[in-house]
Amino acid sequence: MRKSVIKFSLLLALAAMTSVTMAALKEGDAAPDIKAQASLSGKSFTYSLKDALKKGPVVVYFYPSAFTGGCNIQAHGFAVNHEKFQEAGATVVGVSLDSISSLNDFSADPDYCAGKFPVASDIDGKIAKSYDLAVTETPAGRKDTRGNEIDHGRAERSTFIVTASGKVYAAIGGLTPEQNVAKALEAVQKLAASKTAKL
Repeated sequence: MRKSVIKFSLLLALAAMTSVTMAALKEGDAAPDIKAQASLSGKSFTYSLKDALKKGPVVVYFYPSAFTGGCNIQAHGFAVNHEKFQEAGATVVGVSLDSISSLNDFSADPDYCAGKFPVASDIDGKIAKSYDLAVTETPAGRKDTRGNEIDHGRAERSTFIVTASGKVYAAIGGLTPEQNVAKALEAVQKLAASKTAKL
């Protein structure tokens, strides 16, 4: 009896995880606009996805919190591959529930964003929720890699490749930070190649 209860509980937990992953926007969906305070190289400004899309596809990546292990790795990955994304005609923006003051530091840090791309502050989680992502509370007492307590919620790690027409070309989730960056780069390169083939 106990085994069947445990098995049922595991199935419920798996179903819950699957529903969160499946809830995110999918290929072909319209990407909600993003207009938020953001930081680039330590300087804050108003970021507009609509304006960014005028220049070409945008990689919109959501991450739990600046200055945490996986998010540091992911930001560094996007920074070191920045030119490759540019070559594919794409720009990158990170989105988290961090305050703009924290993102000013994160965006300028040479080990992470390194001033290569902006990071936007979704302090109330509305942007993440508009992309149908789960937003959860950070457990009390959790600290970042600088030793500061994390005082905000967190969005699940997910990346969306948005075409210039505002549609989701690819939705990437459930991967390690390194795999997430690699998959995003692969997607924008594939998108660029498909456009070239049509010319």
